[in-house]
Amino acid sequence: MTSMEDARVRAAHLPRMPQRKLDHIPGDYGWPLLGQTLAFLRDYQGLVRHQAERYGPVHKGSVMFQRGVTLLGPEANEFVLRDKEHVFSSRAAWNPLLERLFTDGLMLRDFADHKFHRRIMQQAFKKPALAGYLERMNPRIREGVAHWPAGETFTFFDRIKSLLLDVGAQTFLGLDMGPRADRVNQSFIDAADASLAVLRVPIPGTLWHRGLRGRRFLEDFIAGLIPEKRRADTPDFFSELCKAAAEEGGLTDRDVTNHMIFLLFAAHDTTTSTLCSLIYLLCRNPQWQTRLAAEMDRVAEGMDGDGPGYGDLEKMVETGWVFRETLRLRPALTTFPRRTAEEVEFQGYRIPRNTLVNLSPLFTHYMPEHWSDPERFDPERFSDERAEHKGHHFQWIPFGGGHHKCLGLNFAEIQTKAFLFHFLRRYRVRVRDGYEMPVQLVPLAMPKDGLPVEIVRR
Repeated sequence: MTSMEDARVRAAHLPRMPQRKLDHIPGDYGWPLLGQTLAFLRDYQGLVRHQAERYGPVHKGSVMFQRGVTLLGPEANEFVLRDKEHVFSSRAAWNPLLERLFTDGLMLRDFADHKFHRRIMQQAFKKPALAGYLERMNPRIREGVAHWPAGETFTFFDRIKSLLLDVGAQTFLGLDMGPRADRVNQSFIDAADASLAVLRVPIPGTLWHRGLRGRRFLEDFIAGLIPEKRRADTPDFFSELCKAAAEEGGLTDRDVTNHMIFLLFAAHDTTTSTLCSLIYLLCRNPQWQTRLAAEMDRVAEGMDGDGPGYGDLEKMVETGWVFRETLRLRPALTTFPRRTAEEVEFQGYRIPRNTLVNLSPLFTHYMPEHWSDPERFDPERFSDERAEHKGHHFQWIPFGGGHHKCLGLNFAEIQTKAFLFHFLRRYRVRVRDGYEMPVQLVPLAMPKDGLPVEIVRR
């Protein structure tokens, strides 16, 4: 048995609830029963900062009825995410929140099992595949934004999530969504919202009930397409995954369904979240709209068609800075949880077996030790001249790191750049004075007002 296989066995035998005997770790558990859950949901960044100031970079707490230990800073990120000894289980940490909503997605797999499935899934994100996606998404994005209501206030979240679902369905599923789009879209949103449900009883009308209903719809929708995709010879990833399931062995129809649901969710919702944050920051910093539009005009001069090719996107250097700075200030996932399959030690603290360990990209991304004026929107910090993000390999981690580093990071960037190319060459965008968009805890957690914006033609 290899070390990864052994780790998988150890993680599989962890109790359902994490370790509670953490008296030797500094910190507190907040209110009886609820712990710090309300503060976590209301102001996660404020909660982590307060606990760090009071107890330091290693402290205990209690959120969503689970006690755990938070480890802060680049060194902590590296220790957990590199996981040289294969002791940190992603599955055991995420399952209590996501098991019934995004069952057996790649993020919810561990060690040898994760490596096997990741090898199959990564075919979707190699450069030739990405170039093909870009070619197909360009006309859809261009046509999609062409009829957005200039001169009117509308909710950007609704428009972009609908557009990106259409692009993702065509890219990964090889489908035109048509009248099914609204139902699929709502099912993903209900499932994502339910991941933060405090009451997990399927009572009609509750977040949890809506989330489970959304999951069932997505299962039926994707599973119903598998026979057709097995017969089809189309260039989409769904067809390729169905073929791989037959060729690889050990990959069932249920695995295919689970992977496609999670892939669509991850590809759709993280870019939706990122673009909401990015557009908001561009509204707050309109000089960067002007800079990016000028960069895109320069790139367009050397293009052959109506949309940028893969090589053209590489020329959008300043757009890349804005993408990275957005993810520093507002990462799509604000926390990464793990569970220890064995006892470990970090900075002199003993962390027992089966302890819930939380990392905070959001906290790390604002540490003044690693970022100059960290509260300020400053994309040039990612330029070659300054390169603040290169101080430590694990100080900028919106996509995680190590074994579980997000497969879709390059896809997210090309989709973001493609959207901005078609959007900013046509429009300028603004929000009302004084508007502030809250930091989202999870992707697809819609801002209550949907990010109201107004666009005007250039």
